[in-house]
Amino acid sequence: MSFVEYGDTIKDGDTAIVFLGHESMFPVKVQHGTVTQTKYGVIRHSTDLIGKKYGSKVTCSKGGWVFILHPTPELWTMNLPHRTQILYSTDISIITMMLELKPGSIVCESGTGSGSLSHALIRTVAPTGHLYTVEFHQQRAEKAREEFREHGVEHLVTVTNQDVCKNGFGVSNIADAVFLDIPSPWEAIGHAKSALKAEGNCIFLF
Repeated sequence: MSFVEYGDTIKDGDTAIVFLGHESMFPVKVQHGTVTQTKYGVIRHSTDLIGKKYGSKVTCSKGGWVFILHPTPELWTMNLPHRTQILYSTDISIITMMLELKPGSIVCESGTGSGSLSHALIRTVAPTGHLYTVEFHQQRAEKAREEFREHGVEHLVTVTNQDVCKNGFGVSNIADAVFLDIPSPWEAIGHAKSALKAEGNCIFLF
């Protein structure tokens, strides 16, 4: 399972979305021997999930049913654990357009936060691009690394724990675009300029 490559079959270790309805869904890490409780009853991962196809209708122990969806950045935005205030899909689509991103682009982001925008950026620049994302808070940076690894995208992203206003992005002259979502973005303009390629043409402040 990867957030940037669709897989047909649910595997042990995958992150899947349990869909009960448009207003009720949640992510689950699929693991042998584990059960997940829902209002419709228990889902047994070993027998109800692993080996089944994504999109399957799964009957729970009380007779009700749910759908098991393949994760996407949009579904993750709707269901992720909030460590910070996040950006939602409408804003993300505008940001991606204004940054002029495409497969192969190199983009710098600060701060990583809950990773909502990060997942969308990674999918946009995959399979040959890269996201360099900087997070000031150590625990948030470590959690982001863990999620990117679990979501099969760690090869497309570098997470750095530092103050972008003081220390920059850790890269020079390679970025096609820079996005700043921090309290005082003007303090990082010099570092953003240093990270951009000579022909880089976009710094977006949010």
